[in-house]
Amino acid sequence: MSRFIGRLFVVVSRRTIARSAGLPKRIPASIRVVSTSEGLQSLTRYNETTDWQKKLTPEQYVVTRERGTEVPFSGIYLNHFEVGMYHCVCCEAPLFSSEAKYESGTGWPAFKEAHGTWERDESHASIIRRPDNSLGCAGTEVLCKNCDAHLGHVFEDGPDPTGQRFCINSVALTFKPRGDAKPDKEEQN
Repeated sequence: MSRFIGRLFVVVSRRTIARSAGLPKRIPASIRVVSTSEGLQSLTRYNETTDWQKKLTPEQYVVTRERGTEVPFSGIYLNHFEVGMYHCVCCEAPLFSSEAKYESGTGWPAFKEAHGTWERDESHASIIRRPDNSLGCAGTEVLCKNCDAHLGHVFEDGPDPTGQRFCINSVALTFKPRGDAKPDKEEQN
């Protein structure tokens, strides 16, 4: 009897495999695909009809939409210490507080954590992380959760208490000062 059940299982599984090989796999309607790849939809409110090349400068477009990187030590926010909030250049979502900014010496503005982060929980932050191997090794890309703009990368060699270093391209950011605040440090030129 066990031989019969074994053979029946083999025959049924072969038919299932043969049938499923010819058919495209269906994704349940309850699952929404998130990707910036062509042909796949994003969860963001922006779609392919948004003309980013008209909205952004050429440098902003290359960095945010084509995953480029600005030249190190060239960004306008590298030595910027005014109190306020850094927003996405594409959609103006709040991304990083000036209180989380620090000098990392790497050539890009660095932040300890994203705005809206509670301890290690980024569910209320306006960023998402995505694995990225474009740097020649395993890394983590930082994207705007609202519009999928490439912002930079995050590394696990930052200061306490988070141990994270968000290296963000200045051209991916805009800054809005806090109305009643004074600068944390003197601006260095």
